[in-house]
Amino acid sequence: MNKSLGLYGALLLILQGVSGCGTPAPSTKAVQQPTNAAPAQDEAPAKFLVVAYGDSLYAGYRLGPKEGFAPQLETALRKKGLSVRVHNAGVSGDTTDAGKARLSFLLNGLGRNPDLFVLGLGGNDMLRGISPEQTRANMTAILDELKKRKIKVVMTGILSSPNMGPDYAAAFNPIFPTLAKHYGAPFYPFFLEGIVTQPGMMLDDGIHPNAKGVARAVQGIEPLVLGVLEQ
Repeated sequence: MNKSLGLYGALLLILQGVSGCGTPAPSTKAVQQPTNAAPAQDEAPAKFLVVAYGDSLYAGYRLGPKEGFAPQLETALRKKGLSVRVHNAGVSGDTTDAGKARLSFLLNGLGRNPDLFVLGLGGNDMLRGISPEQTRANMTAILDELKKRKIKVVMTGILSSPNMGPDYAAAFNPIFPTLAKHYGAPFYPFFLEGIVTQPGMMLDDGIHPNAKGVARAVQGIEPLVLGVLEQ
């Protein structure tokens, strides 16, 4: 077990009954709007459209308009010279089932296929003890829909908290790297890697990154996104 996972697991054990990565999971009949959208652009439409699709780790939970994952990723990519818009499609509390339910609505409403879909769900499934088999089935359905629409994917993973027990971890943890390999998606194993162990990178809830923590996540994930967009 790496140090980041050990500390994160301890924090989840303490807070599991208090927070589920943000607000409770939305009804499958409702589509919530992200609370942390990428900055509006005054210039011509961007060449590339990237969708950041996840839960509160993506949504920018308790962060300012330019501090969440989508706006920071967009800024980082633009600094590399890319004409890109990163659409924030993170919803706090989303499980993989909720993410599956709102996927078509989101994609149909974009007006065009995104050039890249950055996918990060599963944390709330683990916090709620949802069966790994169901999580795998939901993630597979999401990835099948993206494949059908010929949308490229980058995946970020999540790891089971140690308090869920070894059997749950053995079934849950391989879901994300296995699916990433099967669908040929570049994979970042743990969104909070190098964040939970570093002072000053987490909010006071101990689960969500602050703006500095998000910047660290972007630093790790950006090369995967850049590699796809530059192909």
